[in-house]
Amino acid sequence: MSDKKRGEKHLGNIKGFSIQFLPYSEIKDLNSDDRIRKVLGIILSNNILILQGRLNSNEEARLIGDTMAMIGHIKDFRGIELAVISGNEKESIFGKMAKGFANILAGGDFSAITIIGPASIVKEMKRNPKKIELLLNR
Repeated sequence: MSDKKRGEKHLGNIKGFSIQFLPYSEIKDLNSDDRIRKVLGIILSNNILILQGRLNSNEEARLIGDTMAMIGHIKDFRGIELAVISGNEKESIFGKMAKGFANILAGGDFSAITIIGPASIVKEMKRNPKKIELLLNR
């Protein structure tokens, strides 16, 4: 049975994919291992993930390391592309302190958005202060 007959979507030569939004509230109570596992589950399901907030630097490094180890062991998996956009970098010291205090109370950095996608779909992420451009593979 062809892919089209099974109802699978195609974009040029790219097998269908979805964009999934994950609110930080769904991962804030998870430990680092479970956060990484949840993110990898979404990415390995051919989804581009938009995460409210951001992973901490250790979790980002571990996510990249884990995906590098998977290359060659999971069919058609070529790694991930990851980009983070955060709020205004030119804030006053008081503004940064207030935001830091709010982030501590909330349990995450809500002034950031993290986008993670499988490299088989996302060719490149171009980032500038006002936008992220996702360039898709064909």
